[in-house]
Amino acid sequence: MRTVPALLLGWLCFCGGLSAAEPAPPPASPTAAGDGLLQRYFAIRTAEIAQDSERRLRSAHWSAESEAYRRQLREMLGIEPLPERTPLNPVVTKTAEHGDFIVENVHFQSSPHLYVTGNLYRPKEVKEPLPAILYVCGHGKVKVGDVSYGNKTHYHHHGVWFARHGYVCLIIDSIQLGEIEALHHGTHNLGMWWWVSRGYTPAGVEAWNCIRALDYLETRPEVDKTRFGVTGRSGGGAYSWYSAAVDPRIQCAVPVAGITDLDDHVVQNCVEGHCDCMYMVNTYRWDYPMLAAMIAPRALLLANTDKDPIFPLEGVVHTYTATRDVFRTLQKPNSLGLEITEGGHKDTQELRVHAMVWFDRFLKKVDRPVLPAELKLLTPEELRVFDQNPSDEINTKIHEQFVAMAKAPAVPGSRAEWDSLVRGWKEALIAKTFRAWPKGDDVEGLYLKQLSAGSSPGAVETEYEFNSQTPYRLGLRMTAKPESAKAPESKVVLHVLAEPAWGKSPWTADATDDAVHFWLAPRGIGPTQWNQDKKKETHIRRRFYLLGETDDSARTWDVRRAVTAIREIMGDRKYTLQIDGEGDASVWALYAALFEADADEVRLTGLPQSHMTGPALLNVLKTLDVPQAVAALSTGAKVTVVDAADGDPRTAVLKQVEKIGQ
Repeated sequence: MRTVPALLLGWLCFCGGLSAAEPAPPPASPTAAGDGLLQRYFAIRTAEIAQDSERRLRSAHWSAESEAYRRQLREMLGIEPLPERTPLNPVVTKTAEHGDFIVENVHFQSSPHLYVTGNLYRPKEVKEPLPAILYVCGHGKVKVGDVSYGNKTHYHHHGVWFARHGYVCLIIDSIQLGEIEALHHGTHNLGMWWWVSRGYTPAGVEAWNCIRALDYLETRPEVDKTRFGVTGRSGGGAYSWYSAAVDPRIQCAVPVAGITDLDDHVVQNCVEGHCDCMYMVNTYRWDYPMLAAMIAPRALLLANTDKDPIFPLEGVVHTYTATRDVFRTLQKPNSLGLEITEGGHKDTQELRVHAMVWFDRFLKKVDRPVLPAELKLLTPEELRVFDQNPSDEINTKIHEQFVAMAKAPAVPGSRAEWDSLVRGWKEALIAKTFRAWPKGDDVEGLYLKQLSAGSSPGAVETEYEFNSQTPYRLGLRMTAKPESAKAPESKVVLHVLAEPAWGKSPWTADATDDAVHFWLAPRGIGPTQWNQDKKKETHIRRRFYLLGETDDSARTWDVRRAVTAIREIMGDRKYTLQIDGEGDASVWALYAALFEADADEVRLTGLPQSHMTGPALLNVLKTLDVPQAVAALSTGAKVTVVDAADGDPRTAVLKQVEKIGQ
């Protein structure tokens, strides 16, 4: 927003350009500065990821690299390695003829007791195996009282339409709005941040159900399993992307209103309009054209409207143009198409017709007139699969089981074996949890600057500022007795502050011991605090997550940079370093110390027993949990969990590790 200079403002008021009686503008938000920093941070990191993705998309070696990318995508969906293909146990509960098409109500189990409900549409006359369309559903809720009929019911007219054009079409429910209602909104509004720590996304379950739906279609005699297509809109558009990207059996894909680029999701904040099922766990830090390119050289039509607020036109077009490089590299430019029609976030007739033209072209090899899609013909009751939901279903708790947590290993019998285990943990954490941390030449200069210095009879106070990660320049305040501040040898204590501790302003008191104390408020705390509205803060955390990090991992980096700043401030003086943290800050201190050899002692107050209840770190529970992190740190530093009782899981393993050292 442009501002009016003070002198000009006075002139305007004098001349009548502005009335002096007009009310003053509302005061700036108390977090305006922090919100501005955060927006700049998101823009910088998003641009970095976009540039890196486009570099890979332009690679002449895409064919050789694509399988590695496919493994990464499966991992980011929680299906690498692929789950076991257990028996589907399909059951057709009802078959009904409706003129020129037949509908079968069917269920199968994509994994034991994970039920998928759907409707299979086929022409009444089938003389030879037909191409098959897997239709995956967006968030179209159909529920009467306590009975959910599934979102397959909302989208059933698509199945009728495909059957009347000579296709077999299987429409399957999503897990959230199916006949058995499960969860898509763990981080969106339920506070289940452990989904992030587990590396879980419901998009993975949806992708797995799509894979198994293709397995089921392969068993049907009416289906030509060499001619599979997939489509769906909104959430179904997203599952179309994921399933087509990971399963090469799909020869033609038409995702509708299901993708835009990372800039739209993070910088423009479209994430607020999407639930968790839209997103992979972005461990490898992809922009979304990478996902689209995984379908190449198979046929892909991006379909969207021009006024869709949650899949904006600019991001859709950018996804198309960035993906086009890969199709050109693979010499299949005509296998990629872009359809933009007028409208908002709506299932329009124009979108459907062009989708049928695309499937006809690549699955039937025909060019023919397409009949308009008909309105809904069948009732929810006609399409219901279960009279009563099965008692052995795991759909409603699949988020607790789909991605396995790492099992706590037995402590090895020798120090060498233990050190090897710890090295493996740290390597995994860098690769899968803290991958977004700057490395090598990407680590920016510290640019340490002293801002002020003062003294009183009881203490010397000096305030510094250092660059953690652009645009975050963070304050680091030092307090010490006058004699301690200049001593050639000293104990240094770094206090890492979370928001409650910041509010207590602990550094205002005189020094009470001989240590040199430093106080750090990481990003988002104190002076750099961002919007604290509960809903806004939720989506801020989700925006970090889409960048392949979390706000907690970013703050952990700030602690590491503070240790580097202390090293520069202390210079040649000898010192031992203690890092203290309380509550959430205890986790930031714990993991920062694990990667900083300077830490001699760490004191952790209010440390959570598990990341299932504590701060979220991407994928961390695939590697270890809080007790193992404490034990890993203990081999290089003295660790005190201040409030731990006997037998506490956070410290019980320490005694076993101590025995190794003996």
